[in-house]
Amino acid sequence: MGKSTELKKYKGLILISSILLIILAFSSLFIGKYTLYPQEIFQLLGQVPDSGDQRIKYQIFFEIRFPRIILSIIVGACLAISGTTLQALLHNPLASPDILGTSSGAGFGAALGILLFKNYFLLVNILSLGFGLFSMFLVLLLSGGKKNKSVISIVLSGIIVSSIFVSLISLIKYIADTNETLPAITFWLMGSFSGSTNAQISIVLVPAIIGCFILYILRWKLNLLSLGDEEASMMGIDPQYLRIILIIVSTVLISISVTVSGIIGWVGLVIPHICRRIIGANNGFCVTLSAVFGAIFMLIIDTIARSVSSTEIPIGILTALVGAPLFVFMFNLKKQR
Repeated sequence: MGKSTELKKYKGLILISSILLIILAFSSLFIGKYTLYPQEIFQLLGQVPDSGDQRIKYQIFFEIRFPRIILSIIVGACLAISGTTLQALLHNPLASPDILGTSSGAGFGAALGILLFKNYFLLVNILSLGFGLFSMFLVLLLSGGKKNKSVISIVLSGIIVSSIFVSLISLIKYIADTNETLPAITFWLMGSFSGSTNAQISIVLVPAIIGCFILYILRWKLNLLSLGDEEASMMGIDPQYLRIILIIVSTVLISISVTVSGIIGWVGLVIPHICRRIIGANNGFCVTLSAVFGAIFMLIIDTIARSVSSTEIPIGILTALVGAPLFVFMFNLKKQR
């Protein structure tokens, strides 16, 4: 496939997927246990009803579904673009947001916050974000100092850090109150957008936009890193410095995602593979496409989670049920080629 043909295909995919995302987001606002219709919402624009059925509809649309849909789009994009970056950076097709221990670190912070502060969700979010970033610091510390951060040392350090935080999460669950605290921790760790608020959007929106923009700007340099450190250095790039920047940015995106949604697996693993299957291994195209595909995937999963049963299904369960078969399917396709 020529470069011009590949570029046309990429632009077409971005355009179609972006339009699809907008259509799905708009449609999801009216889907749920409480059915809403567009004409009802148009009547509520510009006013805040004091009471009655109109007030209920206003709260469901603007205070529950709208922030939830926005957050699901943000989290899906952040997890997918981080997964694509880490897979390219670490030369590992099995790399995901879990590989550097970020998800488990942020999960431990949230579990600790729920145990100590319970109803103070701001403190829970702060602890979750803090331990997510702390896990990244530990990985960089264990991987051998500033001048020796090979890919294998980073991966092994991430596995060690992840194992430590998973054990600490188990310890928190062991000592937690079984009537209230333990169920709250367990449900949060399975992932959910049920507590989404406009305040959470204001917290994660700016760092998400900045982080995704940085990865977008550096996406072409990922191709140079894939050639090896010596070749990248010959092209005028400091591979160690660039690697640290990409890890830090990816860690921040993963941490803010876990902070507002809990631990959601498979998105950062499966979506990059889908994008590479469609557009090829060029990271300049995959990074951008994965963000849009990740947002679409998460939006669909969340809409299903809150609509198909009387009680909400944790997001992590659905992403595993959908993501694992998809991964197996793509793996078998690759073997047949």
